[in-house]
Amino acid sequence: MVDLIVIGGGLAGSEAAYQAAQRGLKVRLYEMRPASPTGAHQTGDLAELVCSNSLGSNLPDRASGVLKNELRRLGSLLLECAEEAALPAGGALAVDREGFARLVTARIEANPNIELVREEVKEIPSTPVIVASGPLTSDSLSKSIAALSGEEHLFFFDAIAPVIAADSINMDIAFRASRYGAGEQDEGDYINCPFNKEEYLAFVEALQTAERIELRSFEEAIREGVKAGHFFEGCLPVEIIAARGRDSLAFGPMRPVGLTDPRTGHRPWAVVQLRQDNLAGSLYNMVGFQTNLKFPEQRRVLRMIPGLENAEFVRYGQMHRNTFIASPKLLRPTLQHIQREDLFFAGQITGVEGYMGNIATGALAGVNAARLLKGQVPLTLPETTMLGALCHYVTHADLKDFQPMKANFGILPPLVLTGKHGKRERGAAHAERALRDLDTYLSQHE
Repeated sequence: MVDLIVIGGGLAGSEAAYQAAQRGLKVRLYEMRPASPTGAHQTGDLAELVCSNSLGSNLPDRASGVLKNELRRLGSLLLECAEEAALPAGGALAVDREGFARLVTARIEANPNIELVREEVKEIPSTPVIVASGPLTSDSLSKSIAALSGEEHLFFFDAIAPVIAADSINMDIAFRASRYGAGEQDEGDYINCPFNKEEYLAFVEALQTAERIELRSFEEAIREGVKAGHFFEGCLPVEIIAARGRDSLAFGPMRPVGLTDPRTGHRPWAVVQLRQDNLAGSLYNMVGFQTNLKFPEQRRVLRMIPGLENAEFVRYGQMHRNTFIASPKLLRPTLQHIQREDLFFAGQITGVEGYMGNIATGALAGVNAARLLKGQVPLTLPETTMLGALCHYVTHADLKDFQPMKANFGILPPLVLTGKHGKRERGAAHAERALRDLDTYLSQHE
């Protein structure tokens, strides 16, 4: 007998299935890969990371760090797996992609309360279910969700950064360092490719004029009212940033602050950072360098980066359509559908952004599904917690300009502090309040 169905074996679905199973439910977890591949995934493993291999800051006074601490309190499986598969990344939590996904897959498959089924679900079941099908939800399931909700889906275009073979990086030009020395032992956790002014301006011009891949696969979405070029602001392709002005990249993903080029003893004009992508250290991804340039153009333009003149691209950047529902009209802060209490949504399809947001909403959906089926009231977490604030945002935002939201202090209620406080002090105060309020709330409801 199955108590709960979870659709989607990504970050949110895997965490949701685990949380529900830990609370005694018999869970059937559906994942359509590898039989039905997507345009972005490369394996059939659960919880495969598609864009970056970083799960954000691990510092307790940063928004992502606050969310991680909340997930530790909730007993997150995926955060535990991420920490086991961690790579050097300064104050961030970065993972070996393959190692992380294999760990999650193994833990889910070994759980006696979870049945993993490798099939595509084309319609929303009438029994208790968590939909965590992610931003690449299949066409059939998308139509079923639209038919149920009576609302059109919203779309935005997301881009993936290239991955480079480590032995093709010219370390006579590139250098290892973390910004301001953060996280350094004998050397920094990032490889930095430094530009002088002339190199930077030539690179920006090349980006501005390079040929991009046409979004033909999205023509149906465009016909339904989505305009090409509707990008998520938090994951813009570098060529789009470059088109906004020649200094946009230097003040964005290529900002050189906190770094000194050992060849000159000075701060570079701009810099491209590379972050370790696998445990062996043989692969590095380009931090913040999502792109949709044609593949030959990526080879030509990205090899203009100092230190990458002979770069071997293991994976090129690409763009895909992400899908999320009109959560402000369709969901409660418990992540339940407004018209059907045994239907939950979790992950990026709800409008949360970032790996940790996906994991966190999966955790809450799994907990609440278990509570509902046991006759308990589902949890509406305090808005002073990062997870509570995220759920409140996606269910209360103004729909006309609703865009995916990641963990940040701006969505939390303001603090009442006396005297002057810096950014770190405010972050620490938010973190202290969040965990205090979460502990108080859970002690009252568990």
